[in-house]
Amino acid sequence: MSYINPLFRWWVTPRLPINHIYLTNEERHVGINKLMGTYIKRFFIHPIKRRLAKYYLITLKKIFGLKVIAITGSAGKTTTKEMIASILKQDGGTIASLANIDPIYNIPSTILRCTPFTKYLVLEMGIEYPGEMDFYLWLATPDMGVITNIYPTHTEFLGDVGGVYMEKSKLVRSLKKNDIAVLNSQDKYLTKLKNSLTGKIVWFGDGTAVMASQEKLQKNFTTEFRIIFDQNSLKKIKVTIPVFGSQFILNALAASAASYSLGISIQKIKYGLEVFEPQKHRMRVKELRGGALLIDDSYNNNPEAAKVSLQALSFFPGRGKIVIFGDMLELGNWNGKYHEELGKFMGKLHLSKLICVGESAKISGEEAVKVMGKANVFEVSGWEEALSKLRPFINKNSLVFVKGSRGIGLDRLVSRLS
Repeated sequence: MSYINPLFRWWVTPRLPINHIYLTNEERHVGINKLMGTYIKRFFIHPIKRRLAKYYLITLKKIFGLKVIAITGSAGKTTTKEMIASILKQDGGTIASLANIDPIYNIPSTILRCTPFTKYLVLEMGIEYPGEMDFYLWLATPDMGVITNIYPTHTEFLGDVGGVYMEKSKLVRSLKKNDIAVLNSQDKYLTKLKNSLTGKIVWFGDGTAVMASQEKLQKNFTTEFRIIFDQNSLKKIKVTIPVFGSQFILNALAASAASYSLGISIQKIKYGLEVFEPQKHRMRVKELRGGALLIDDSYNNNPEAAKVSLQALSFFPGRGKIVIFGDMLELGNWNGKYHEELGKFMGKLHLSKLICVGESAKISGEEAVKVMGKANVFEVSGWEEALSKLRPFINKNSLVFVKGSRGIGLDRLVSRLS
């Protein structure tokens, strides 16, 4: 349905994408009591809540000086958000988006958790459909926008990676003269914004005012590195973050650049990074009974993030490496291309076994088998079948890497193994 009555559109709140207005077939086919509850929330409670949040936030900003930091990107948003919040808590009252809730509903609830004593509000603005960023910006005007990276995600709805860039970059294009955009200098899409923003740009990454050196993965599954500010050796801190993987260094740099731009000291930045709470199912390393190791990266899956996280396998020489790889979702017309690429990539990682879970992951398996052989690649339909295939191959020298999405259910496979 493309036409929406203008009065109804105004009521559910302007700029809300049509995908969030009408109920899906799945939502309609429930009991009458549950259906009525959904209608009441969707068309009465949430529109009121959004307006309350919008004008409450305006009041907090104008009267109490609340600073709003908004974060988007194709990967690392939540980790960066948690790192920023952990740092800013060292400087004053900080409220941040709760995990694992759709931002359409999460952002209003997060705003309403603020008080006049809240100094910083940190909002994660993940997008899936065209127009979602417009809705977020109607709801909350940021003083700072942080973009971690631009990868091919949600291309089923956004068309291609260019569509991802156009939607996510709205965050920093909306900033005013005295606002700050914090951008990844190593992302080829974000560097296009160099001369096109009204606000000040703070870059992070190699060769910038916030960069890392001496990166090292530790045996206790933490990541150690040094952050250099302003390319000044006197402004250098050694940091050990409680997550495992080089990809988290750029998240830490984004958080450091954002915090440093807000006037936070480098010692507070160091402490905030080292005590931040990692989220579940994001490169969490566990030892299983019998001595096998499990790397749980089952929260989400997209082409570029998968390649980066799988590179951590090289840190474990001498272990038999088993990868459980789930479908990468919502890629649309690019689905086949990206699953083929991942299959070729995994085929070159010297894996002992590869278990592909889901219809699209079978495409990856078909590519990997050309290198690994049929005896070492399995294609299954669901996580339970993957678990039964996996169990006979686990021993004390195994490393099991689970890369997938909650939509495929690989987090449940992890729970069974643990």
